[in-house]
Amino acid sequence: MTDYPVRHFETDEAVARVGEGLLHADLPKTEWTHEAHLAATTYLLLKHPEVDLDTELPGLIRRYNESVGGVNDDTQGYHDTITKAYLAGIRLFLREADRTEPLHELVNELLHSPMGKRDWPLRFWSRERLFSVEARRGWVEPDVAALP
Repeated sequence: MTDYPVRHFETDEAVARVGEGLLHADLPKTEWTHEAHLAATTYLLLKHPEVDLDTELPGLIRRYNESVGGVNDDTQGYHDTITKAYLAGIRLFLREADRTEPLHELVNELLHSPMGKRDWPLRFWSRERLFSVEARRGWVEPDVAALP
């Protein structure tokens, strides 16, 4: 996998911007990066506990994708297994994190943690299974190792 430089968040407001941008489907498409996915999910977990991410995150991401002209189909857009894997990973990270530090610092730490890496799901799924249509459409169990 290509090693991409991590894009950090400089302020709590920058994290809130991507979180609210996902929630309201108005974040510019160019800002919807891997880091933004993780920051938005972290933000929603910590700042919007009324949002049941286990049930609502798939719809939020699909709606956002469509709002910027994207398509959610068998080859692009929303990916259920990857989304749910990262949601589990973010929760794992937050259980052990220092939540007293500023939100953007917490997110930046997540991005450098194992759970924030682009290839983190490949520790648990084979590439073939993870990138299958079945895994994109719905949850598929890991075939390499159990999620922690």
